[in-house]
Amino acid sequence: MTGEAIAVRLPRADIEAELAAARRPFFKALGTWVRNQPLGTVSLLGIIFLIFMAIFAPQLSPFDPVVPHYDEMLAAPNAEYWLGTDQYGRDILSRIIWGARTALYIGFTCAILGSTLGLVLGVASAYIGGWFDLVIQRMIDVFLAFPLIILALVAVAVFGTGTDKVIIAIALPFVPECARVVRAGALALRELPYVDAARALGFSNLRIILRHIVPNCMATYLIMLTSFLGQAILTEASLSYLGLGVQEPNAAWGLMLQGGAEEYAESAMWIAVFPGLAITLAVFAFNLFGDALRDTLDPKLRAR
Repeated sequence: MTGEAIAVRLPRADIEAELAAARRPFFKALGTWVRNQPLGTVSLLGIIFLIFMAIFAPQLSPFDPVVPHYDEMLAAPNAEYWLGTDQYGRDILSRIIWGARTALYIGFTCAILGSTLGLVLGVASAYIGGWFDLVIQRMIDVFLAFPLIILALVAVAVFGTGTDKVIIAIALPFVPECARVVRAGALALRELPYVDAARALGFSNLRIILRHIVPNCMATYLIMLTSFLGQAILTEASLSYLGLGVQEPNAAWGLMLQGGAEEYAESAMWIAVFPGLAITLAVFAFNLFGDALRDTLDPKLRAR
């Protein structure tokens, strides 16, 4: 049968065996990671729970988070209002659930935006070098001299308040921090033999960056991304607490602390305790997961 293609069909049992063999290394690696990183596993489960709560907030919240119930103002936790109500009679549990959506939306958006811009700037600065690298690094030094919250306050003063403006205000300070870390790795990658070989073969600078530099910086990028998530949530809560972030009547954890929590700290402590606990657990979860991811992706720490 010359000139004809002969199709060989494997039995269904053999196909299922091949698929099972392909899945086995993944589950083995997952089991190893769970054993080696117990805190990372717990934090990952917490992050999954937060994401689930944010996605299904309309179905999980027992009440509308913005509708007041003036006959139930400052109600203590009970069978109807599990975490009590605030000074306007709004259900705190519902506002915490919807606040998770606000926190995760701002956190992920700020972290992805800041890390991606920092990756681009850091790789470009390391690969181009010369006066471009010198100017970029001196500008980064200026930004790194100020704390994150100060830069965010300056950005809010320039761009104004509101969710979209807060995202810009928080994401911009992340750019120089990520760029500095990525640049350090890209400088070493730029001098490796396979990059010199790519130049000798006539590859364009853009192709070398996209095919050889950026993929090898992705581990650093992912570590910075996860570390920025907790910082973004905490910074958003701080700005909302100061009245410069998310505005009423939207549900936000920092805004719940700002809305009379000091005034009712003794008579209705649940107004401040439960939103503060939500912020603490969320930030801890992302920070611990970032540490576990760093230990897994960093070859030096993995060998140790």
